Amino acid sequence: MSTAVNSSSSSSTTSVASLPLQPFTNKAQFDSSFSKEDVVQNELDLKPGSRTFFDKSHEGNQARKTYLTVFFGGTFMVILMIFTVLPIYWGSLWKIPTRNLNGWVVDFDGGFIGQSVSQALGSNQGSQSRITWTVISATNFPGGLQQLSDAVRDEQIWTAVAINPGSTARLTAALTIPNTSYDGAEVITAFAVEARNENAYRSLIRPSLQGTLDVVSRTMAQRIAQNAANSTTLASVMAASPQTIVSPVYYTIRNLIPFDQAVATASTFVGMLYQVIMGFFVVMIAQNAREASGYQKTLSTKSLIVLRLTSSSFAYFMISLFYSLMNLAFQLDVTRKFGSGGFMVFWMVNYVGMLAVALALESLITLLTVRGIPFFMLLWIIANLSVSIFPLEVMPSIFKYGYAAPFYNLSRALRTVVFGTKNHVGQSVGILFAWVVISFITLPLIQWFVRRNETRTPVTNEEIGERRPRISFETQSTL
Repeated sequence: MSTAVNSSSSSSTTSVASLPLQPFTNKAQFDSSFSKEDVVQNELDLKPGSRTFFDKSHEGNQARKTYLTVFFGGTFMVILMIFTVLPIYWGSLWKIPTRNLNGWVVDFDGGFIGQSVSQALGSNQGSQSRITWTVISATNFPGGLQQLSDAVRDEQIWTAVAINPGSTARLTAALTIPNTSYDGAEVITAFAVEARNENAYRSLIRPSLQGTLDVVSRTMAQRIAQNAANSTTLASVMAASPQTIVSPVYYTIRNLIPFDQAVATASTFVGMLYQVIMGFFVVMIAQNAREASGYQKTLSTKSLIVLRLTSSSFAYFMISLFYSLMNLAFQLDVTRKFGSGGFMVFWMVNYVGMLAVALALESLITLLTVRGIPFFMLLWIIANLSVSIFPLEVMPSIFKYGYAAPFYNLSRALRTVVFGTKNHVGQSVGILFAWVVISFITLPLIQWFVRRNETRTPVTNEEIGERRPRISFETQSTL
């Protein structure tokens, strides 16, 4: 009986010894293999708050090295972006304007005043004016002032100056027979559209019109006063209508489509930035949802691609709806161009715009990872924002990429809906759709590329160790 037990015990010991990991047969053997100091040190290492930053242990040195590498590496990347990405925005404003806007001068008068004003504006190229004037024959506008204003409204030109018909005849009559109702501001009419670009109107167009036409008005007043100095009717004219001599030629600026909704700044400019930020939130939420559910690893490549595209599109659909409703809550008028259907157009434009700017982030997070996507988002925002402040015509040529940028086209479409400017909705939405299509193509390609590399990556020894099932041995009792 004893022999059999010993034989069995010997056989069991031999088989266990053949295993790569030696088990402990009892608790005493396990306890003796570790010193008391090792156990205490391990407990301290695992205990939160047990170390200082300058801990000299091997683990402390390793943790400190990792922290400093990541922290200073990330800080260096931020500094690098200050000198590589932020200058895009600063450069878009640095020397505005690098080129002048174009303007027309149309002489509907045909007399002394019309010829003088046209010549003065046409030769004003080297002044401080931000507008390059071109004299256009009145025969190109058989509809008169209305047709000229329609051309400005239709964005064929940024601004236009018209010398109104009969101006010379009215002034001549007023100098002969005093006219108390004579108004020099009826001689010249300037047209512009503020809602097309409020920054250009306020800082370039209106100041240039005022500065140039003030000079023209003063020059014309001096010439007319000199010609009327020897007139026999001068005394009666000065007594009855002195404005005829003091200000015989003046101007009126007609803002055809004013930027008269201050709250529209939120939707046509700053709101586009918020759309990118909200899209970034959705990207991060979706990423965390896939990792928490395990879908990032367990779903097939096709199913993962479909999940990402459909979930993101649905999220942006709902977010753009509530974003558009929020604009209505602050009484933004969206009915000027499309009437009662304006809200649907406004919503769909915002939806396509959000898809265009946010799906790019969704596509690239797979390649850049969570750590790298914020750097791309900053570049994406700055590159779009830089071409949405001033007209591309007055910016350096490098910014002509803006014609295809999402922000630029989204802003133009929204201005059409909100203010009733020239209808750019079809063209702008088409360009935004092109960005959506690009994302729908690049996202599957990037996901396939990353998934393929993941499947080809060899499994490390640490991963094998983590996957190896643990073998537990109960304490054997001797018979």
